[in-house]
Amino acid sequence: MNALIVEDEKGLALEIDEFLSHEGFTIEHARTKKSAEEKIFVNNYDFILLDLSLPDGDGFDLLKMLKGIKDRDDAVIILTARGAVDDRVHGLEQGADDYLAKPFSLNELLARIHAITRRKHKLESNDIAIKEFRINIQNRTVHYKVDRVNLTKKEFEIFNYLVLNKNRVISRTNLTEHVWGDVLEINSDSNFVDVHVKNLRKKLSYFEPIDWFETVRSIGYRVNI
Repeated sequence: MNALIVEDEKGLALEIDEFLSHEGFTIEHARTKKSAEEKIFVNNYDFILLDLSLPDGDGFDLLKMLKGIKDRDDAVIILTARGAVDDRVHGLEQGADDYLAKPFSLNELLARIHAITRRKHKLESNDIAIKEFRINIQNRTVHYKVDRVNLTKKEFEIFNYLVLNKNRVISRTNLTEHVWGDVLEINSDSNFVDVHVKNLRKKLSYFEPIDWFETVRSIGYRVNI
């Protein structure tokens, strides 16, 4: 998954970055409202971690702008020292998915991210079953029956993203954006996505046929469940 940290406190932003990167996230930073707007117009994010008190504006205005963009489903968690009930209510009413007052535990932040992921994709637990395969989105593991499937971080992210968006065609560009981050920094002529998918398929098909893992010609991929 990819996340945008909108936070002008450099130390806190780096602390969150290090923690979530260790959990497999691809992270981008914005220290101002203007910078965040520029990144949001270019990229989609699984999560936006939003501070309200930015040097050049209010985070609520950024949230309102984001929610006004058609077909955006970035999950937003407000992270701020403004912990008053009125601010929390206003943030949630404006479309934020959750609200954490500073200081907060990074483990709690991760738990809330997992909870939002479950709600967003209508999951009853952190486990997702595909035939005899089982993905755990919290532990970032894949098993076939009792055997562990040894995937790289990127292979897991690809598989996880396709499964979370099951029965939908996911374009190569969209997959690249959510697994690798800023699409502007990536050579559109590169076939590295296809190479990673090929390796993932090889590892999965070792256990059983995976006819449900479909290539949609000239577009991308789809997991049919």
